[in-house]
Amino acid sequence: MTQSSLRISLVQMDIAIGEPERNFARVQEQLERLASAEVRPDVVVLPEMWNTGYALDRIQALADPDGERTKAFIGDWCRRTGIHAIAGSVAERRGTEVRNTIYAFDRSGLATADYSKIHLFRLMDEEKHLTAGDKLGTLSIDGIPAGMMICYDIRFPELARKLALDGAKLLIVPAEWPHPRLHHWRTLLTARAIENQMYVVACNRVGASGSTSFFGHSLIIDPWGEIVAEGGEEETVVTADISLETVDRVRRTIPVFEDRRPPLYGNHA
Repeated sequence: MTQSSLRISLVQMDIAIGEPERNFARVQEQLERLASAEVRPDVVVLPEMWNTGYALDRIQALADPDGERTKAFIGDWCRRTGIHAIAGSVAERRGTEVRNTIYAFDRSGLATADYSKIHLFRLMDEEKHLTAGDKLGTLSIDGIPAGMMICYDIRFPELARKLALDGAKLLIVPAEWPHPRLHHWRTLLTARAIENQMYVVACNRVGASGSTSFFGHSLIIDPWGEIVAEGGEEETVVTADISLETVDRVRRTIPVFEDRRPPLYGNHA
């Protein structure tokens, strides 16, 4: 049965670079707090690379082999609590390759989808240490079609549009988006929501990694481009209720998808 609404919580947290044990403990503390809340969320989202941070010079040694620790840890929590989790993304080692990968879990604790970042960010040398993904990130949350992207991916509108054309009504974006590009972050996420007439939920980290600082401002944006909830620059949990009926209403009001003319767009359709 498809739900018409979801309560979503974004865990905006600091990440200890190169310290998986500390990061797992932090995440566990946050998850248990959410599970014991008087009104619990339906979905919890974590930030990008929360297990290791951008310790790329040591990433082969630090990455989670086949994501097994992440899947066991988050899957157990979902099974105990009956809450969905989009486990941010983690550094995941597959053989000799390391990928920046999201795992999604349903209420029973089953890992139902995964997505490895397909656009690697050269400004942080990702392409030197990580292997790019080669498939789209799609999933269903209580019957609601959704898509997944990671951080730098939001600069590629073709990806969000493809997910929308495939049915996504909700776009989930874990990130480590740094200063000084707050304006880019808010503008790009808002644009993805407006042009694709879908909810965008984006969970960004806070804190610092070396000389790079991260500003948080995790966002939940509706299909009109209105900000439903936004974090500040400190550790917090950003929570909001979203109505998926809003997506259908906006798409009926301004029928963008019906008015598209793909033959004129060529390879950009």
